[in-house]
Amino acid sequence: MDFAFILTIFLIGFIGSYVSGMVGIGGSIIKYPMLLYIPPVFGIAAFTAHEVSGISAVQVFFATLGGVWAYRKGGYLNKTLILYMGVSILMGSFIGGYGSKFMSEGGINLVYGILALIAAVMMFIPKKGLDEIPLEQVSFNKWLAAILALVVGVGAGIVGAAGAFLLVPIMLVVLKIPTRMTIASSLAITLISSIGATVGKVATGQVDYIPALIMVVASLMAAPLGAQAGKKMNTKLLQWILAGLIFGTAIKIWLDLL
Repeated sequence: MDFAFILTIFLIGFIGSYVSGMVGIGGSIIKYPMLLYIPPVFGIAAFTAHEVSGISAVQVFFATLGGVWAYRKGGYLNKTLILYMGVSILMGSFIGGYGSKFMSEGGINLVYGILALIAAVMMFIPKKGLDEIPLEQVSFNKWLAAILALVVGVGAGIVGAAGAFLLVPIMLVVLKIPTRMTIASSLAITLISSIGATVGKVATGQVDYIPALIMVVASLMAAPLGAQAGKKMNTKLLQWILAGLIFGTAIKIWLDLL
């Protein structure tokens, strides 16, 4: 391990975590393909899909922890939403994280490609009037939220992503949660999800700890900065940034799979 290795992994973690804090995702939608493709280009390392998903699972926990801390005030965290979706996604992410040990490299990438494609499509569905709803009047179907979180948890646990890149469009489009409440609450739900995914990955020996530690340090620095930037940005712009990132990643993954 040399300086170039440390710097590359750190920059991947920093950039991904800054964006994750800004738009309310755990960052793996960006960092998964970055870890998979960038290090080999520079001849630094070549991580397997299992290693990338393991590193991502550990890193996401700390990235979302920083983001939730930044959003702890302001009334954007919906505790009922976090409870129902959090419990379900914790169970699902552990099942996915543990079960991924028995999947092939292509299988893990396939699951990632499917999740990214679904998320990209959902982000482009028009969402009108959501940000006009007063935060104290927000309501949603609790059991639908729980079921969707369980399904997302299984898929996200497989790729070590914790699922925020899919939770955000579900909360915006299906559950009709206002944008800023979605961003803040999705970070909290993702934090819970990442616990299940991380335990599953660690228990099956899929975590490369040195790169994971470097990514964690980068996350702790970048995620709060991103969250602060996100509070000051136009919510429509935040949605388009997230949609663009997901769509671009989905195209890249599917081109490689095909």
